[in-house]
Amino acid sequence: MNISQPKFQITNSMTCNIAAIERVRGFFEAVDLNSEWIKIYSQKALSKEAHHTTHIEGTQLTWQQADAIWNGKQLEDADQEDVRELLNYRTAFEYVSKHIDNENPVTEKFIRKIHYKLVDKVRSGKAAPGIYRKIPNYVINSTTKKVIYTPPPAQKIPDMMSQLVKWLNYEENIHPLLISGIAQFWLVHIHPFLDGNGRTSRLLSTAVLYGSGYDFKRLFSLSEYYDRNRRNFYKSLQSVRENNLDMTLWLEYYLKGLNVQLNELKLFGEKMIRKDNLVRKYKLNERQNLALEYIINNGDLSITEYQNLCPQVNRRTLQRDLAKLTNKQIITEQGKTNNKIYLIKHLIPPQPGSGFYC
Repeated sequence: MNISQPKFQITNSMTCNIAAIERVRGFFEAVDLNSEWIKIYSQKALSKEAHHTTHIEGTQLTWQQADAIWNGKQLEDADQEDVRELLNYRTAFEYVSKHIDNENPVTEKFIRKIHYKLVDKVRSGKAAPGIYRKIPNYVINSTTKKVIYTPPPAQKIPDMMSQLVKWLNYEENIHPLLISGIAQFWLVHIHPFLDGNGRTSRLLSTAVLYGSGYDFKRLFSLSEYYDRNRRNFYKSLQSVRENNLDMTLWLEYYLKGLNVQLNELKLFGEKMIRKDNLVRKYKLNERQNLALEYIINNGDLSITEYQNLCPQVNRRTLQRDLAKLTNKQIITEQGKTNNKIYLIKHLIPPQPGSGFYC
């Protein structure tokens, strides 16, 4: 296979999704976002990515468990190997971020270091952290246990990885979004490591995006899209092998996933901007700000949930907070007195084209 000349056709779907992604990029470059919530939600996006990228590979943590662990809680019933894999992602991501922020190039050493940090001290070191495999490897269907892919022989890995890195550093004619998708496929196809190739390939893809100026404030998780329907994810990767290494179907899938995730992010950004405007306009207090943010993230809010958000404040004060928000027609009530929930009213005014899916 010729890594320096990837095979694919530019389709209408690709063009449409690239255009939509560029619009989202423009949005995040143009708007003045609250730095505090960028800090908070970039960490939330990172924890989501850590959860989903490891969940794809078979960890059994739920999102609730993963989020709790990410925020420093000790869960006795959680598999400690799964916990280690989750937390290793933070170390690997921080390494990638620093490397890219310093404008360093993608090298084999960089990729090996990503792998090392992802699988360090996991499963008794069986993944040989940071070391190219010396033996054959196989990709097995987790359900049927059948071999679905046999990667290249171990002796070919050094040359193939050298080709990949050289191509990544010198390719100038292909759109960066496509390069990031191609990089992800090539690494998982070469399968240079005994284990952890999928996680490494997705983090390499992220590094290519960030290095090309497509970081979107680091507020998105692409692996969440893959994890929603792993069957389609694997099917798209396998389509390349079934079509004589033509990447067209994979790249269509990759760009669609990126577009979907980024449009969800843009909608969230619009809501947060609108929320901040409401806070300023009506001089809302910090508790009311928390209430609106909770509704944005969860859909609605009950008085009990509000009490959990503000445990040091008495119930009557919180009820007055919500009554003021209701009177100003910022939120609306639903349900009877004892089971009342609150929703945000007209948080985002109708905006044609605010979300764009191909």
